[in-house]
Amino acid sequence: MSKLRKSGKGKFGLGLGLGATLGYLAYQQAWAIARVAWADVQQTLTTHRNQGQPWRAYESGSETETYTVRHTVEDGIERVVYTPKQRRFETPIVMQHGMWHGAWCWAGWQALLAEWGWESHAHSLPGHAGSPVQRPIARCTLDYYLGFLKDEVLRQPRRPILMGHSMGGALTQWYLKYVGDDLPAAVLVGPWVSHQMITVGSLLSLSRLQPTFVLEAFLSWDSTPLVNTPERAARAFISPNAIITPEALHAKLGPESILVLYQHNPPFWYPPARVQTPLLWIAGGADTLLPEPLERRSAAYYHADYIVVPGAGHDIMLEDTYKETARTIHEWLVKQNIP
Repeated sequence: MSKLRKSGKGKFGLGLGLGATLGYLAYQQAWAIARVAWADVQQTLTTHRNQGQPWRAYESGSETETYTVRHTVEDGIERVVYTPKQRRFETPIVMQHGMWHGAWCWAGWQALLAEWGWESHAHSLPGHAGSPVQRPIARCTLDYYLGFLKDEVLRQPRRPILMGHSMGGALTQWYLKYVGDDLPAAVLVGPWVSHQMITVGSLLSLSRLQPTFVLEAFLSWDSTPLVNTPERAARAFISPNAIITPEALHAKLGPESILVLYQHNPPFWYPPARVQTPLLWIAGGADTLLPEPLERRSAAYYHADYIVVPGAGHDIMLEDTYKETARTIHEWLVKQNIP
């Protein structure tokens, strides 16, 4: 009889624990859906205020024979600016990183573009890389991030070219819909797809990359479990031929919200029906996060010029083909007759 009582108590405890876990997950999902449902993009943009400290906390500089580099953390935002010594183009390029990343991921392309006459401005969103946290990462949303991207565009003396990677590609799409479809050009690098980020297929892909990711992410309310070891980061972002090691990549990555993934889905997001800004869409042929066929369909929806970088992972700018890809971007921009 005592064994039966112990068995009954064990089953009761197991059931209670499972029920508590499921209840917590249900609460988290309800909170997330409510959080993004209440978001009003135009109100966010109207009331957006950078809460960073209004002074320069860091500054450094360097130069080569062909360009100068200025690295600052000012008013709470990290910025890296490459300025060519012989400027060929007056239009600057603003570069928006993706989830977990920061301004650092653009350095290879910034150097090459500067050699070819382009000035480029890369920045880190709050709580990413060198930019201090302004809002807890778990509460960050795409409309919140969009306010900072809008700020960076407005800092430029003329309308810039916008270049976005991954989530930065989603923010580029959001910019064109909610801020202004009047840019000289936009380059989307391994961007989020046009219509919907969370599907059964995408969850299966994430589960194949990291089987426990979905459960870990929902329990912690943090998307970092996907990339919290060098091995996981490498599987998600790079091919074996990348110019960065898994260890070096992992060391540079930071935390990221899951709300951003929720928000790039209907009914919270629908892509604009028509985009006037010239678009170049670049996909990685070996991208494990956003498979190339999905990228191709999204590029077709936007009527974007489309290229695939064979063998490249999600971080296309960190692959051994980064020079050739940068050259392709440069040549495409030249063809747009951008001053």
